Amino acid sequence: MSNAQFFKACLVNELRATHDVIAALPADQLEYRPHPVNRSAYQIAEHIIAHVFDLEIILTQTVCDEILSYPFESPIDAAAEMKAKWDHVIHLFDQLDESTWDSVPVELKIQGQHFLTIPRSQMMWFFFFDIIHHRGQLTTYIRPMGGKNPGVYGPSADTV
Repeated sequence: MSNAQFFKACLVNELRATHDVIAALPADQLEYRPHPVNRSAYQIAEHIIAHVFDLEIILTQTVCDEILSYPFESPIDAAAEMKAKWDHVIHLFDQLDESTWDSVPVELKIQGQHFLTIPRSQMMWFFFFDIIHHRGQLTTYIRPMGGKNPGVYGPSADTV
């Protein structure tokens, strides 16, 4: 299995959990944050969704000016929009060749300013792991917000 094939398999595997965590956020508690320095649940969710939009840009272009937020009305709608974009990114892999994955450099900008340039494959992994990291943050917010944690890598205490 190539690195690109492994990435696609991982991406497919993580979609359900990411969708379910965002959808599980109590809509009336989105401003929850465990400490004043932490991002709110809303801010983390919109950051994850924005990263999924960034994945498409990274796959199809050579410059990505990171989308830092993605406004949404409700967690259910946000999860559905994220899933649609995620499914599209998975589909884009069908047109991807190994050299484009491994060798093409992609520049990452943040608010128009150069941050780094690395091969497309590394940039995709970078964003993918950041999505997983932030999803983990949200799982620690859900119960204090009054919600129920979905299973991520198996059942949670709330789904048993």
